[in-house]
Amino acid sequence: MSPRPSRSPRPARSPRPAATTSRDAADALTFPVAGLLAEPPGTVREDAIAPVWVDAGEETALAEPVAGTLRLARTNRGLLVDAELHTALATECSRCLRDIVVPLDLRIEEEALPSVELASGLPVDTAIEPDVVRLSDAHELELLPLVREAIWLAQPIAPVCRDDCPGLCAECGRPLDEGEHDHGPPEIDPRFEALRGFTVDGDADPE
Repeated sequence: MSPRPSRSPRPARSPRPAATTSRDAADALTFPVAGLLAEPPGTVREDAIAPVWVDAGEETALAEPVAGTLRLARTNRGLLVDAELHTALATECSRCLRDIVVPLDLRIEEEALPSVELASGLPVDTAIEPDVVRLSDAHELELLPLVREAIWLAQPIAPVCRDDCPGLCAECGRPLDEGEHDHGPPEIDPRFEALRGFTVDGDADPE
């Protein structure tokens, strides 16, 4: 197997605003909903999500903050959460290794149920539905974990700078769409050098 070509030097990324800390992002993406829980089923509340930098993990770097809209609808059990968000991923093309920015449109649709009864303040038995999204003990919707999960799910497995990216040259490692790539005839394995003058019977020059 041929060794993987070395990467060409890449220009440094443009500096971007420092991401907020996880605590700041958590605060920005936490919404008190006690008032909405006290409303009758069918009541709807909409909130704008101002741009906020989210730490999505060591393997994921964002090029733009997360922003969008949040719609909460009261049900007889809890809340229906419907968020439409946008951000962008700072990554590299899987073919030519150039730095690229991949837009991500995120959609969150979940049902969030109380973990504490609003009227009595008693804890709810969460073992009955262990996998459902829960509001906090203070009747708050903590959206940050859902945003992180949506980012992870929306990431492309093999991002490309463009659909017809030709990739890297196997000889010099530079992108194939950068200049000429004429590296001459391929080198012959020394083990086969003795076969260079070999001719098949009938192909030899007559005396």
